[in-house]
Amino acid sequence: MARIAGVDLPKKKKVEYGLTYIYGIGLHTARQVLKEANVETGKRVYELSDDEIASISKVLRTDSYLIEGDLRKKVAMDIKALMDLGSYRGLRHRKGLPVRGQKTKTNARTRKGKKKTVGAAAK
Repeated sequence: MARIAGVDLPKKKKVEYGLTYIYGIGLHTARQVLKEANVETGKRVYELSDDEIASISKVLRTDSYLIEGDLRKKVAMDIKALMDLGSYRGLRHRKGLPVRGQKTKTNARTRKGKKKTVGAAAK
């Protein structure tokens, strides 16, 4: 089993698709990494040798790819900076509302949470 950047890659998938299970790596980036590491894109994950796994890991470490924990930390810090600034987007994050201009009269249940009835007298 191939373990790269703390993520177990699925054995039966092709390497280029298996690498997308790592947070911060999409298909385009996966293909770039494989090209730099001199690994065939058509190979399956279980067919990778230890040397190929090491070369993929080395490319991800040495190049400026932000992945997994570092990327999650950066995204969290960016959101925190927006909230500290008091920008419109930061306020929307703070209130738990949609940030990118979606309507909230209907929909937006994912961000707003379960419905809360207002005005009904509790007996």
